[in-house]
Amino acid sequence: MRIILALIAYCWASPLLAQDFSTRFERTQGKETATYPECIAYYKLLDKRYPQISMLEIGNTDAGFPLHLVIYSGDGDFNFTSIHKKNKRVILINNGIHPGEPDGVDASMMLLRDLAQGKKKLPANVVLAVIPLYNIDGSLNRSEYFRVDQNGPAAFGSRGNARNLDLNRDFIKTDSRNSFTFQTIYQLTDPDVFVDNHVSNGADYQHVMTLLCSEYNKMGGSMGEFMHNTFTPGLYQLMKEKGYDLVPYVNHFGETPENGWMTFADVPRFSTGYTTLFSTFGFVPETHMLKPYPQRVAATYALMESFISFVSTHSAEIKALRDKTKATVKTQKEFALEWNVDTTKFSYINFKGYEAGHKASEVSGLPRLYYDRSRPFEKQVKFYDYMTAGNFVQKPSAYIIPQGWWNVLHILKNNKVVMQPLAHDTTIAVEVYHIADFKTALRPFEGHYMHNHVKVATSRDSIRFRKGDLYIPMNQSANRYLIETLEPTGGDSFFAWNFFDAILTPKEGYSPYVFEDTAAAYIGRHPELRAMIDGQKKTDSVFAGSAEAQLHFVYDHSIYGEPGYLRYPVFRVSNM
Repeated sequence: MRIILALIAYCWASPLLAQDFSTRFERTQGKETATYPECIAYYKLLDKRYPQISMLEIGNTDAGFPLHLVIYSGDGDFNFTSIHKKNKRVILINNGIHPGEPDGVDASMMLLRDLAQGKKKLPANVVLAVIPLYNIDGSLNRSEYFRVDQNGPAAFGSRGNARNLDLNRDFIKTDSRNSFTFQTIYQLTDPDVFVDNHVSNGADYQHVMTLLCSEYNKMGGSMGEFMHNTFTPGLYQLMKEKGYDLVPYVNHFGETPENGWMTFADVPRFSTGYTTLFSTFGFVPETHMLKPYPQRVAATYALMESFISFVSTHSAEIKALRDKTKATVKTQKEFALEWNVDTTKFSYINFKGYEAGHKASEVSGLPRLYYDRSRPFEKQVKFYDYMTAGNFVQKPSAYIIPQGWWNVLHILKNNKVVMQPLAHDTTIAVEVYHIADFKTALRPFEGHYMHNHVKVATSRDSIRFRKGDLYIPMNQSANRYLIETLEPTGGDSFFAWNFFDAILTPKEGYSPYVFEDTAAAYIGRHPELRAMIDGQKKTDSVFAGSAEAQLHFVYDHSIYGEPGYLRYPVFRVSNM
């Protein structure tokens, strides 16, 4: 009987033991990258074979396929509440946000396999959470001709998703199902470190890998100091030991990088800008497009190993810093909504580049830029990485959002914002914004005509709210996210992204020949309004010569004016 049971067990296990866990990348000697179906099938095999690996379906995408999350947990615990209680650090790795940049897709497949097979070791205090391929939509749109300048692989996906959105501009506005599901994953995992694998384009240079880090001044406090003084230098050293010289993401402002460059302004629409709002250390590795694909994948693999090593070594410090920041943001009174590079401050980078020159274009006959790889150089270049804060706003004790703005509330709920529905109709004294002025882009950006240069007028009023309207207390770890999205003057606010455009168009009106008599009677009862009109006429000749403008002035400043027109529908409950 024992022999029969042993044979049955062997027959059941032998197909798994015989499975080929080599990737398409490896089988083609680095010439090709996995397709989306191959990638998911591969992780399903790993999930089936190794108890340390679990693949979950979290939510939908615009492609109609679920977004997967692959978890590597050494003790087989895949519950993130439990994982955090065990004092383990979570690294969330995102791959294929731009499917034409698939280095992380292939590197992650091999890394998790190597960990499972014991070729590499994951420290017991670290858990990996990997999104195998985020932009499924773009990955399915596979071609040899996208990213024409890139040195391999042979074919890959397109940058746009199924709605032709760039998902690395969608972390706040959340137009895509992909982004909505990403937020679900992010809030589920509450990662200590976020890694978003990319490939850069632009100038030519010797470095295989550049690294964009959450801007340390914006991150602020002890987390910002740790990022600048310990985390980033630590990664540079670990990669140096593996044979890679890192430099910051080459965001140069001259024709060539040796003129120096500025730190990247990772505003909240970008991945690391979003994760900063929730006190996560965020990174965007950028391998260089002109390096051979195998070299780029190897560098991505090495950097992920470096993240694991650093996070494990500094586990206690990372946890303490995040805990402190989450506690501090609950009581923080003032927040900055604007950050600008201080061009008077800079450090030096040891940059390894190539001499550049100009020659006649074979297309136009005019001078064109080229880099001469036979003339490498190593120079100290200026790096402007100090940002100063501006547009400060005071935190209210709470916001109130009427339930009719369900599109905004839906996103807030997905980001685990604590909201309390009002139990009954009630009148509350609030601070009210009116949109005084704004500019709107003339061309669309990612499906929106964004607003900028927003100015508001502030007043106090008692507003009648309905049962079910949402009261949002500002004593939570999501405070920074709430300020950035709900304050209308923020560059990536929901107002900037057109969520509240309905208030910019009046819905009521009047017939001038009828309202003339009503307006005259109203002015007679309110001489102060007559004085306002006369004062305006003295300073504005156009107004003085326009009966229509003066009549409309009366309408706007009377009880007949439409209260919702230009009134921002997010109300601030005073700290007083």
